Amino acid sequence: MHLRRRLVDRITGSWMVLSLITILLLPIIIGAGLYYKSIPILEEHSLWQLITSSEWSPHKGNFGFWPYISSTLYVTLIAFVLSAPFCLFAAIHLTEYASKRFVRIIHPVIDILAGLPSVIYGVWGILVIVPFISKHLGPLFGEKTTGYSILSGGIVLGIMCIPYMLNMLIEFFRTVPKGTREASLSLGATYWESIKHVVIRHSRPGIVSAFGLSFAKAIGETIAVMMVVGNRILVTANPFDAGYPLPALIANNYGEMLSIPMYDAALMFAALLLLVIILVINLGFRYLIHKTQKL
Repeated sequence: MHLRRRLVDRITGSWMVLSLITILLLPIIIGAGLYYKSIPILEEHSLWQLITSSEWSPHKGNFGFWPYISSTLYVTLIAFVLSAPFCLFAAIHLTEYASKRFVRIIHPVIDILAGLPSVIYGVWGILVIVPFISKHLGPLFGEKTTGYSILSGGIVLGIMCIPYMLNMLIEFFRTVPKGTREASLSLGATYWESIKHVVIRHSRPGIVSAFGLSFAKAIGETIAVMMVVGNRILVTANPFDAGYPLPALIANNYGEMLSIPMYDAALMFAALLLLVIILVINLGFRYLIHKTQKL
């Protein structure tokens, strides 16, 4: 009996370690596979030339990824700027001010938003956001636009980020001990001062983590952004212009133009670039979490 228990414990422990190692190796395996498929284009062009050039003409062998990289970062930045403040204040209200009945009503709504397929957001963006920007917002700023723009992509992406960011923020705020709040109130702080100096201060690493994970997830979103962003190869600072993020490049072209020399390797390199950008952003936010934990 004793031997059987030891055997079961050893097998269970081995499976757990094996599962953990597999998960840890997944990013390395994915990155190595993408790098292996990108080797042909890296042998023909320098890395600096690939990521800084704006010339994209696959038939002539020119693969400049800068328009795609800049569009990806611009759309994601707009999404982050639009969604982060709303999520922060909504999470504070739901955890500190709202009644339990209201919280019970709002939670299923957030879960429904999280479960909607990205194509639904894309269709909604075409029906609502694109005409709104084309007919109202663009003319308001003196811009003539079709509505298919970086701003449309940022708005749709920002709305898609909300349920993930909001759920994480709510969970982090709930971990703040009640005793800490009560101690600050007993010292004469107002309720808002208690939230600002105790709840938010205590949750800073969690807030940074929620923003970072949502930001990294937003970069890889494809279908919804591809449907509203215009898919035009362009480097621009004007949010009313069209853009062409890296995920849209891969989704639009893979399988259609692979007869062109180096095109397969170029799309694999685009996927590798996307992976590297997401890893860098994750590491950056990890560093911020580490720094805020020390404050």
